[in-house]
Amino acid sequence: MVNITKKSNTLRIAVATATVKVSKQETIDAIEQRKIPKGDVFEFARAAGLFGVKKTSDVIPDCHPLPIEYTAISYEIQGLSIIINVEVHTIYKTGVEVEAMHGASVTALTIYDMLKPIDKGVEIENIRLLKKAGGKSEFKNAKFPEIKAAVVVCSDSIFENKAQDTAGKAIISRLEQWDIHTEKYEIVPDEIDVIGNKASELSEVGYDLIIFTGGTGLSPRDVTPEAIAPLIDRNIDGIMETARHYGQERMPYAMLSRGVAGFIGKTLMLTFPGSKSGAEESMDALFPQVLHLFKVIKGEKH
Repeated sequence: MVNITKKSNTLRIAVATATVKVSKQETIDAIEQRKIPKGDVFEFARAAGLFGVKKTSDVIPDCHPLPIEYTAISYEIQGLSIIINVEVHTIYKTGVEVEAMHGASVTALTIYDMLKPIDKGVEIENIRLLKKAGGKSEFKNAKFPEIKAAVVVCSDSIFENKAQDTAGKAIISRLEQWDIHTEKYEIVPDEIDVIGNKASELSEVGYDLIIFTGGTGLSPRDVTPEAIAPLIDRNIDGIMETARHYGQERMPYAMLSRGVAGFIGKTLMLTFPGSKSGAEESMDALFPQVLHLFKVIKGEKH
């Protein structure tokens, strides 16, 4: 199975369709009049389709078991064709496209099985996905080259060349996935005045996004939140709540991070943990969705 542990739970929706084509109008009439010997075709097929959706991971080896929050199966008759639509919702880490298509397939097979005693010309055709939504796939082609970014590493040991930076470089690498070029990369000591002055300096020269990494914990020298918080004009508590929640599901100490986030003027400030894993998890939790903020502050529709 593909590793999905880095993904976040979001609402995922998929709609699939299948077509069952009969060979004569009498078959359609018998379906509508509920005169098929095996029973009510649409209701039997709907029940089978629901089972098909729920049992997808049992028969498709690489599909993850997931909670099915909603399934709707509907039909439309067009001439000699029965159009099946299956809509599936979940709140999970991965999508439900295969579940929707499997449900459509099983529904179609059930209709075929019920009709074959009276119509030897029944065919199943055109099983396909109509729509999918949710998760980061909606942002997979999104690029943000217009965003001017800076990354600042807060660490006494790295500033004094006693350790190597991995967190800041990991953040820079992740930003590149969205075509965001880090124009400024600096390392500063864990000093409130130095960190605060650096935040003010960078925001004043027009950086759109500044990410500080390090100094968000509880050791005596962890002072990044104290330096940044007084400068923030508009707090966005939900950003770091999301990052901490994401981290807590993966390791037991994420709740101890004291990172803050918000705007200084038109500059978005984010404060991440100083470990490489903590910084990467914060990026995974927030990006690229958080970049929607730049459209909001420009007054663009959303």
